[in-house]
Amino acid sequence: METTGVPGDSLFFHADFRRLWSGDAAAQLGTFVGYTAVPLLAATTLAATPFQMGLLTAAETVAFLLIGLPAGVWVDRMRRRPLMLAADLVRGVLLLSVPVAWWAGVLTLPQLLVVALLTGIATVFFDVAYQSYLPSLVGREHLVEGNTKLQAVQSTSQVAGPSLAGWLVQAAGAANTVLLTGLGYLTSALCLWRIRAPEPAPERPERARMLPQIGEGLRFVFTDRPLRAIVACTSTSNLFNGAFTAVEVLFLTRTVGLAPGAVGMMLAAGGAGGVLGALCSGAIIRRIGQIRAIWLVPLLTWPAHLLVPLGAPGWRIALTVTGLAIGGFGIIVYNVSQVSYRQAICPDRLLGRINASVRFVVWGTLPLGGLVGGALGELIGLRGAVWVALAGEAAGALWVVFSPLRRMRTLPEPAAEKAAA
Repeated sequence: METTGVPGDSLFFHADFRRLWSGDAAAQLGTFVGYTAVPLLAATTLAATPFQMGLLTAAETVAFLLIGLPAGVWVDRMRRRPLMLAADLVRGVLLLSVPVAWWAGVLTLPQLLVVALLTGIATVFFDVAYQSYLPSLVGREHLVEGNTKLQAVQSTSQVAGPSLAGWLVQAAGAANTVLLTGLGYLTSALCLWRIRAPEPAPERPERARMLPQIGEGLRFVFTDRPLRAIVACTSTSNLFNGAFTAVEVLFLTRTVGLAPGAVGMMLAAGGAGGVLGALCSGAIIRRIGQIRAIWLVPLLTWPAHLLVPLGAPGWRIALTVTGLAIGGFGIIVYNVSQVSYRQAICPDRLLGRINASVRFVVWGTLPLGGLVGGALGELIGLRGAVWVALAGEAAGALWVVFSPLRRMRTLPEPAAEKAAA
């Protein structure tokens, strides 16, 4: 008989986690197909300029700046699974509108920007609810395993998605390829709907006001010194990663001279490193410790991204592949370590607001980075923009290297008393 518990030590036996995991696999594959197909659609079919590509990157993530903080309060007031299901349905319908508009001959860059913006709003609610839902579904003692398995899915999709998207764009066109992204979100919604574990009703304090509740989440994040360093590291790296994302496809197609299929393979290189990172993260964390992995792994791996702008036609393309793979490895191990740290120290009643506060800061820099990357591509050229972006991303690791995390050896207990204060 199927069980919803965790007999033994593996989440493989947790039926509802398998449903969450399956839905995540479908959504992540669709997402990474879209991450390749949508920029290729804008760059090749709609002839977008570097600055317009920056606007597209900004539109995808600006929702974290616009509604990121109040979203955390709303998530803490609601059951998380129904909210995630609704967000998946909204994202699926929005992405399906792109191939429909293409078939009708009315697809434009403004529509693509609007779809990216509205999808980003739904993603805010999904991501905040998602990270807040996992501890209640599997228990805090299984957070590292749960996050490792979810990161493995993401990393595998990061390999398969761009590769599949690149060849599909060549064979069927970029707009038709976006169809897979919409179907991925609808499949995710179906898997979430099948989860059977009852979700406890959230606490709803009487006469709770929005601003004090937002402030409570922000205070927790910024008064915990190790967590503050993690947030600073991630937000700095995301700022420059947003700049890199804005010009990445243009750099690979116009400077390096790759076809769409080859671009997909190049983007998959980072995912291949991420898959290895997900497979190794549990062993690395057990070997060197979860706290040490947060600062040591970025220090050793993120500078490899500086190989990427050395790429050129011929053998030098291997430098770009190597840089993306090593950097992708380090990013995944860092993410497993730091997300598990955050989930472990946060009290349940604040999880939504704390996750929203963190996402507001660390994802809120992505749209700014997108605009910066687009502007740099216009001013100093695509290769120069890539150099600046990836140097800044690697430098973000210094926040955790020079932080209290270097002196810590054990994971703190959940800080319920700090939250109450």
